[in-house]
Amino acid sequence: MRLDQYLATSTELSRKDAKKAITKGRVRVDGAAVRSANTQVAGNAVVELDGSVLHLPGEIYVMMNKPDGVISATTDSSQPTAVDLLPPRLATRVHIAGRLDKDTTGLLLLTSDGQWSHQVTSPRRDCPKTYQVMLAEPLSNEARVKLETGVLLRDEEKATRPATVVICSETTIELTINEGRYHQVKRMLAAVGNHVKGLHRLRIGEITLDPALAPGQYRELTEDEFRSIVR
Repeated sequence: MRLDQYLATSTELSRKDAKKAITKGRVRVDGAAVRSANTQVAGNAVVELDGSVLHLPGEIYVMMNKPDGVISATTDSSQPTAVDLLPPRLATRVHIAGRLDKDTTGLLLLTSDGQWSHQVTSPRRDCPKTYQVMLAEPLSNEARVKLETGVLLRDEEKATRPATVVICSETTIELTINEGRYHQVKRMLAAVGNHVKGLHRLRIGEITLDPALAPGQYRELTEDEFRSIVR
């Protein structure tokens, strides 16, 4: 890890202020003063700022209620991203585990732990995702049966895995899938002759979106939420 990144991660300093502290000689690595911000720091190195030893924080596990119009990306030059909604000390360290479309809202997981992220997104893992789906038309019984047995999506040769459907109202359902194909929910409903007007992710595995989180808000996962993914 670069020395300026190490400082920004282990303190409240911004990356810019971390570079200034380094060039002013306020930082020592293994007892020696270092004035180059791009110096690579080994994992067992002792880094000091003004004589105080710094420590990197542990891994980060966060849930966010993603708002409409925000893309699931780390950075983008022209559009707001989910990571932009986090404070710099978190934003520089996390990536998104399981993306959502720009117009899809709801549960988004962000983490600094690549292995944990893989557990969420790997097609080999049985990590179901539940969505609240607002439909253009009531779901017919025939369409429900097709969703629950598997449908063939356009331009694909293999049908989807069986989904779980819960009818919430005339034009609202909860759909649980165990895959992550491109635009899967929208394409599944299109395949049975309906149209998705709104999409909101409620759950990933056993992690349910906290109802106290307003769009754009986030919180750290509880220990039970974190461990539910690695069981």
